Amino acid sequence: MEVNLTFDNPALKSIFADPNQTITLDANFLIPPDRGRLARRSFDFPTFQQIWLDPIFRAFPNLAIHEAVYDELVLPSTKSYVQKQMNATPPRLAIHRDSNLTKIEKMLRDSIEEKIYPLTKYDPLLDNRDDRGEVKSLAYIATKGLPYFAAHDSNAIQLVENAEAWSTGLDNIQAVKMYELIYFLYLMNPSEKRSLRILYKYQYHLTKHEKKTNPEWGQFLVRMEALYQISPRENK
Repeated sequence: MEVNLTFDNPALKSIFADPNQTITLDANFLIPPDRGRLARRSFDFPTFQQIWLDPIFRAFPNLAIHEAVYDELVLPSTKSYVQKQMNATPPRLAIHRDSNLTKIEKMLRDSIEEKIYPLTKYDPLLDNRDDRGEVKSLAYIATKGLPYFAAHDSNAIQLVENAEAWSTGLDNIQAVKMYELIYFLYLMNPSEKRSLRILYKYQYHLTKHEKKTNPEWGQFLVRMEALYQISPRENK
């Protein structure tokens, strides 16, 4: 995955200003990453929960997933954790359900899905699992006018960022990348710098290509601060 720090992300600037906005998550934000073929070990769930899941659910009170993403969560520990967030009082995770759409909204949702799915591995006739979560999520939030989709998947991000060129109907959606929320969490709690550095390195600075093209952790922090003009001290 590329870390693109050429321009700032208006979505992240908006989230800095108001973290209470609804952010819809793709499945890869909830599932421990496994790059076992490239690293000595993968993230186990307790470590991923401590470094990533617990902090984002503390930082953002209005997170959501589509029901198709929920169906992708086959790891018992992940599914149990998500259920706890859904069942909390008040709920810490909302579920987008297509059954809650009006008749007109369903027609709009279907038309957007028809534009998206040919650019993915998903086939509505087969209703296969490949890319199903991201297609259903994007079609739903575009229909409902929910602007933020957080993903760690290059194809999902391209569907959003190339919306105009590819005519996906996703022009009003903005992508939020994992490295951007890693930086957000660092600003909110600089004491977690070491653990967030481990996650950043695992996701973005592991292979020879990534080390050549993506900034290392220290450079990443410097360049993000230059882009957004926010330092950790302002958030203590």
